[in-house]
Amino acid sequence: MTDWISQYRTLEEANDAAMATVERERQKISELTRQMNENTTTVRSKDRSFTVDFDGRGEVIGINFQGSKYRTMAPAEFSHLLVQTIKSGRALCTQKLAEAMGDELLPGVTFTDLASGNLSVEEVFEKVVSPFLGEDYNDGVLGRPAANEKEGQRHG
Repeated sequence: MTDWISQYRTLEEANDAAMATVERERQKISELTRQMNENTTTVRSKDRSFTVDFDGRGEVIGINFQGSKYRTMAPAEFSHLLVQTIKSGRALCTQKLAEAMGDELLPGVTFTDLASGNLSVEEVFEKVVSPFLGEDYNDGVLGRPAANEKEGQRHG
């Protein structure tokens, strides 16, 4: 997190820098939104019997079959191949969006973390709030025992 006060000589200078940062982020989000609305991704199944098309958000928008191999596949085999191809396509879409987003969205939180569900809402909250709390972060503020308290024993 940027320490605006120590970096700039005046409040006006800090405000101008903050506003410039906000504008850069706004432009980045506008570009990301444009990409999400315009880009598509196509992923081919491992056996090359079909392709799956995705929009810029990673949602399936089409499945196209090549030849007739898929007709002779066992239902479980076809289902597994379809699910694996969709997972692969969504991961590719997430990777493209993460590359477009660049650095962390929030302190310690990347777009990939959010999109993949690798972080719980509580973890995201802690990563966002902890820089503002400083030493108080480990002092029972976020619902956990203070550093000097044992679990189950609360003082005060």
